[in-house]
Amino acid sequence: NEDEELFVTITLEDDSEIECEVLTIFEVEEQDYIALLHDNGEEDGEIFIYRYFEDEDGEPGLDNIETQEVFDSIVEDGEYDEIIEE
Repeated sequence: NEDEELFVTITLEDDSEIECEVLTIFEVEEQDYIALLHDNGEEDGEIFIYRYFEDEDGEPGLDNIETQEVFDSIVEDGEYDEIIEE
C-alpha cells in the first residue's frame, strides 16, 4: 500500500542500529537505489542512500555505495532533488 510508511533497521559502521523510514526506491543507470530517512530528533533528520537489490528468493538487500562517482551520478541526474522535494 503506497500510503503505508515502511521502516527498516540498518546497522552503521560502529555496529549501532537505527530505524529508518523508506522514502523511495528509484533507478539510476539500470541500478535500483533506496533512500532512507532517520529521524534523529533534529528538524531535517539524516538521509541514507544505498544500492537496493532483491535476492533470488525475493528478499530485499542493501549495499553501500562504494564510490563518490555513483553518488555524484545520482545527484546529477536530479533523483536526489526529487526525493528531497517529497
